[in-house]
Amino acid sequence: VLGTVGEPINPEAWVWYHEHIGGGRCPVVDTWWQTETGMILISPLPGLTTLKPGSATLPFPGVEPDIVDEQGQPVPVDRGGYLILRRPWPAMMRTIWGDPDRYVQQYWSRFPGNYFTGDGARRDSDGYYWLLGRVDDVLNVAGHRIGTMEVESALVSHPAVAEAAVIGISHELKGQAVAAFVTPRGGMAANEALAQELREHVAQKIGAIARPDRIFFTAELPKTRSAKIMRRLLRDIAEGRVLGDTTTLTDPTVLAEIKKQYEEQEG
Repeated sequence: VLGTVGEPINPEAWVWYHEHIGGGRCPVVDTWWQTETGMILISPLPGLTTLKPGSATLPFPGVEPDIVDEQGQPVPVDRGGYLILRRPWPAMMRTIWGDPDRYVQQYWSRFPGNYFTGDGARRDSDGYYWLLGRVDDVLNVAGHRIGTMEVESALVSHPAVAEAAVIGISHELKGQAVAAFVTPRGGMAANEALAQELREHVAQKIGAIARPDRIFFTAELPKTRSAKIMRRLLRDIAEGRVLGDTTTLTDPTVLAEIKKQYEEQEG
């Protein structure tokens, strides 16, 4: 049995993991849970659940998630929204130590009577859940909610791309625009021709609304020691803000190089 947790896994990485690590025979248990939930809540049951690469599949019995819009109304099938939990579960957190008011404010005030996970998700016609990442990582482009993971997955499905991280940047007309930091595979020329090819590739995979406005090529992406990409630091660079806490980065010098490349590409 293979496991994956921490961030949504894109279908390309899922298939690679299944074929090369699992020899094409091991089920991939893509779990969704939080430190706060105290247990796994959405996950395939190995050997029982039909798997879909990139989906955390179905909730455990008794766990009742839902996906809602800004007003707390359930969204249609395959529409992105906010992931909430409508019923209690055995391992649910009861408070934040020493700060009960923050507990209520952070988890229960956004959608009263429901636990707000802070994650974006969508549900397909089979009832399978697809995590889109933290709400901060779900973009609002001209009224359309787009998960950064969806765009990243589309980018890494291109043979010239090794890794990608997507963020939202301010845009006068659309509110937010899509910006991508892309690490090309060895031997690939990082130029405007490739950038345009990648924009069209994303548009074909997801739709024109997800086409990246800006693509920045970088040799490496900023990651924590547990290999999570620090998108908030990329947002700081793109918005010209002072960089936040970098103590958890594997290699803080990566940021300086990205910032230099960003400024050069911006002219």
